Amino acid sequence: MDKKDKILIIGAGLCGSLLALRLAQRGYKVEVYESRPDLRKVDISAGRSINLALSDRGLKALRLCGMEEKAREICIPMYGRLMHDKDGNTFASNYSGREGEFINSISRGDLNAILLDEAEKHENVNIHFNKKCKRVDIENTIAHFKDYKTKEEFSVDATVIFGADGAGSSLRKSYISERKFLFSYSQNYLNHGYKELEIPADTNGNHQISKGHLHIWPRGDFMLIALPNMDGSFTVTLFLSYDEGGYNFNNLTSEEKITQFFEQEFPDALALIPNIKEEFTNNPTGPLGTVKCSPWSYQNKTLLMGDAAHAIVPFYGQGMNASFEDVFVFDEVLCHFERSREIFNWESVFKAYQKARKKDTDAIADLAIDNFYEMKDHVANPLFKEKRKIEMDLEKNFPTQYSSKYSLVTFNENMGYNEAMNRGRAQDKALLNLIADDEVHTHLNMSKDELKVILEKVKVETEEILREDKIAGL
Repeated sequence: MDKKDKILIIGAGLCGSLLALRLAQRGYKVEVYESRPDLRKVDISAGRSINLALSDRGLKALRLCGMEEKAREICIPMYGRLMHDKDGNTFASNYSGREGEFINSISRGDLNAILLDEAEKHENVNIHFNKKCKRVDIENTIAHFKDYKTKEEFSVDATVIFGADGAGSSLRKSYISERKFLFSYSQNYLNHGYKELEIPADTNGNHQISKGHLHIWPRGDFMLIALPNMDGSFTVTLFLSYDEGGYNFNNLTSEEKITQFFEQEFPDALALIPNIKEEFTNNPTGPLGTVKCSPWSYQNKTLLMGDAAHAIVPFYGQGMNASFEDVFVFDEVLCHFERSREIFNWESVFKAYQKARKKDTDAIADLAIDNFYEMKDHVANPLFKEKRKIEMDLEKNFPTQYSSKYSLVTFNENMGYNEAMNRGRAQDKALLNLIADDEVHTHLNMSKDELKVILEKVKVETEEILREDKIAGL
């Protein structure tokens, strides 16, 4: 492999545009083909989440490419969750007990736009829009496209092809259809879908509810969440079953029932959504699915990356961050081979990349499912609140010695998702055991010395649980 290789990236979304930028910075010639129009010229957000949660892992990758500061300029910090009950009461739960740890609400389109702008500054990058990939000849590295405007069909020959084309990846579909190698693939859907609504800004252009929180209306079998936008509005997302429960997407078909549902379950949110009937009726309902597959690459010719390789549900706010971290890890692999001065090819790089990355993307997929149940139900559970209070106290008083599972996943950019999941789950179990054994009470204002005792007990039990899990092969 050398810098003269022609690299083709299918997909100019968040992952594809960051990958193109980084490879261009490394001196490779990159051609990017995107099925959608240029989002900098037309609005293509319909049906897709328009704001996302950007956290430390994503920022790490942006920093690598010199884009962190530009991204921060379009971020709104969210310091924790703000839960809303049916009576309009709220309670806050910070994301961390440490100072300076928060996640950021960011516009998908605005972030994508600045990445495209930066990539196009490089002479060795060309980005082509309205070019839909129909299939990929993975044996000969030829991608077949259709131009949406001219209806012309054409082919592009490349040295290597990256599929960064999302959960519906054409490259992944070609892996399945061409049957050139043993390829394992699963796509599992929740019985819940999602629909987006909007809380507009007030008459002065300000946010009507706290912009420093991710808002959650947990209702057990379903929930509403809201993330702030730069223009003073909130993007509101309803997560609801397609066909189960008294209210579901299949039976919310009349304006009367839609209004009844929101009046009963989300009265305070309803008061802030003036166009609820129109938005609910006209906005699409999207599915929530997890994609796992292996291997991600075919010989030295093609590689899946981002959602194309490992799409996840959105409940840990890590989908974009995981895709960005893909680019960071891939760059680390390239650096390793270059430093070793070994003769290497794309196949060696691809295999090393998957070995370094696959266990972590599997882990965040599982964690995202876990957090779905936590957000819609557990956050309102008294036992969960008690555990969370202890975690916050431990992080505040012992910031270098304790991190909750959420903090390990979200704020510890140097720990892989798999390790964060295993250690975080063990800590959760240890803490819940202490609460069940009546060894800790959050209603007491424990001194630092008393919290130190709790910390040491959690540490000891966590390590014991990890040892037991290892023996059990978990």
